[in-house]
Amino acid sequence: MNRLSKEEIKILEHLIYLPLLLAVLERDYQQAKTTPFKLNQVYINLIENTMLKVQADLKGFKEKLYKNNMKLVKGNTDKSFTEYHYYVANYHEVRRYTNAVLKANTEKLLCYYLFKENAG
Repeated sequence: MNRLSKEEIKILEHLIYLPLLLAVLERDYQQAKTTPFKLNQVYINLIENTMLKVQADLKGFKEKLYKNNMKLVKGNTDKSFTEYHYYVANYHEVRRYTNAVLKANTEKLLCYYLFKENAG
């Protein structure tokens, strides 16, 4: 039985995916700085602005985490799965995510930030 609310799960999952997204953006940023694009600065600015938005959102979710007396701990990782421990008040739940799902959801989040957040 799931004892966590949808809002609690949303907060905890954002605290999984946003750091993964920042790691991807940081790697891309380093590559964009050294790759000979014709308009290199445009890509660098896009990545920097996206990183700033992700960092701001991550800060907001961390504040919600502390406000709601929650904790997220990364557990064991193998080739196929990554385990996360959710602590909410006095309740503990372990969730296992396939690495393919983590990658796919991080990619969806990247599309959101690049195409929806920056369109305007």
